[in-house]
Amino acid sequence: MSASVVLSSLANGVMLGGLYALVALGLTLIFGVMKIINFAHGALMMWAMYASFWLAKLGGVDPYLSLAVTLPLGFAVGYAIQRAVITPVLEAPEHNQLLMTLGLALFLENLALLTFKADPRTLLVSYSQASVSLGPILLSLPRLLAFAGALAVTLLLFLFLKFTDLGKALRAAAEERDGAALVGIPVQRVYAVAFGIGTACVTAAGAMAVPFFYVSPEVGNTLVITAFVVVVLGGMGSFAGALAGGLLVGVVESLGGLFVHGSLAQIGIFALFILVLLFKPSGLLGTPSA
Repeated sequence: MSASVVLSSLANGVMLGGLYALVALGLTLIFGVMKIINFAHGALMMWAMYASFWLAKLGGVDPYLSLAVTLPLGFAVGYAIQRAVITPVLEAPEHNQLLMTLGLALFLENLALLTFKADPRTLLVSYSQASVSLGPILLSLPRLLAFAGALAVTLLLFLFLKFTDLGKALRAAAEERDGAALVGIPVQRVYAVAFGIGTACVTAAGAMAVPFFYVSPEVGNTLVITAFVVVVLGGMGSFAGALAGGLLVGVVESLGGLFVHGSLAQIGIFALFILVLLFKPSGLLGTPSA
């Protein structure tokens, strides 16, 4: 196997890892602020992928341009779900919260199955098979665009949380909910915003994955399992950890595909996952308290 093939696989794994990181960032934000594990995350991504797919099929809108529609829509849907479905169980035991998000995921998946049927769909755009040469490295153009978009969204989210008043309110609510409420922060509204932003992140990831990934009612399960692995690898609640974990998982998966065929290509990811849980349960960049 030539060095150029290995380098190309490594580079494409990094780009795929950027997309995984964006999915994981949404999970991390929701968990970090609300302390809820959102099992419906993958189902919401699946609906975002269908939205971009049909906008392209019926309206001729490029999946990346469709973000102008799907991103605010994803935020609004996440905001509404938090107020209508998550708020009533915020004070409930953790297993009730998990069952609520799991039930929401099953409802959304079965609704998609009823609406779109089970057949996987793929979208061919003009640049689906295009590539970019960087010396001996051959990069997939759709993955390169998705990687750039994922980094842009991640940077914007970091700046939002760091420098805006609402971002500071989100961080305060994540650090100490009662203290945030005492200084006048509307915690319930902040929670809804956090869930909306987390859903918007996964909506962006879904739109950017459409040019090179299939769309089906079960696709969210595949992606969200990887995202959970990324979150645990990086450290629950750690943004930097989610980014590092996403890139690492993307590289391991891509390199594994060179040497192992079929579904066994992901064996390296779960081997790494087990090792991290055994030797650093808090994750690569997480803290024991997280």
